[in-house]
Amino acid sequence: MALFSGSRGGRTRGADEVHVSEKAGIRYLHLGSDTVQSAMRIAAPHELVLSYTRAMMGFLLFHPEPRHVLMIGLGGGSLAKYLLHTFPSASVTVVENHPRVIAAAHAQFMVPRDDPRLSVLLGDGVSHVRAYPGCCDVLMVDGFDAQSQVEALATEDFYDQCRLALEPGGVLSVNLWSSDSRFDTFLQRIERVFSGQVVCLPAERKGNVAVFAVRGRVPVTRWDRLRERARALEPATGLELLQFVGRLGELNPHSEHRLLL
Repeated sequence: MALFSGSRGGRTRGADEVHVSEKAGIRYLHLGSDTVQSAMRIAAPHELVLSYTRAMMGFLLFHPEPRHVLMIGLGGGSLAKYLLHTFPSASVTVVENHPRVIAAAHAQFMVPRDDPRLSVLLGDGVSHVRAYPGCCDVLMVDGFDAQSQVEALATEDFYDQCRLALEPGGVLSVNLWSSDSRFDTFLQRIERVFSGQVVCLPAERKGNVAVFAVRGRVPVTRWDRLRERARALEPATGLELLQFVGRLGELNPHSEHRLLL
């Protein structure tokens, strides 16, 4: 789940309450508060409306052809739908521990029930990752409840299991909240587990930070090659990948010529 709001002061609801709202052609998912967890443009259900979801797709700069994607956290299914639509050869498995979220995603956010490339599983993400080593080349973790990052999805042991779940050369994409007092702790855990092969991308709307970690070496670090890859990918993906490359310098050690990893 994704915590995406200018503040955390939204009206509190029951911790397990799933609430759907709609404004100006966009449908929103809320869990336990008025904080927006997911959003869908009704006229374009495959579009990534929230900037943090687009930032999480920045892993394409380092791994441009996802084949087997495992996602922890469904929300309204924005990322799952986008991947299915944009990468016809990719398969997507999503693990979600909240049955009402799954029901809402299917009923109100156009997440397909019968796409053979999509599996939506009710279960615990920590247990699933541990049970299936080497199962994916991309692992996306969006682990928030109504208020904050879910601690169980941010431990060093969990990140180690994420590394083992990836194929060699695979990439982990994690959504973190920069104003969380534990942000540096979570990031340092990822850096230790992945031997420093970690890149941070701040979302366009300040707050969320996408963190990418590669099992192995980050394959592309030169600015010219990153820009070249971004230009090649932008037409098919509809993502502002050149802008992503420009923002990589904000939170990562770098020189004039490359990221320093």
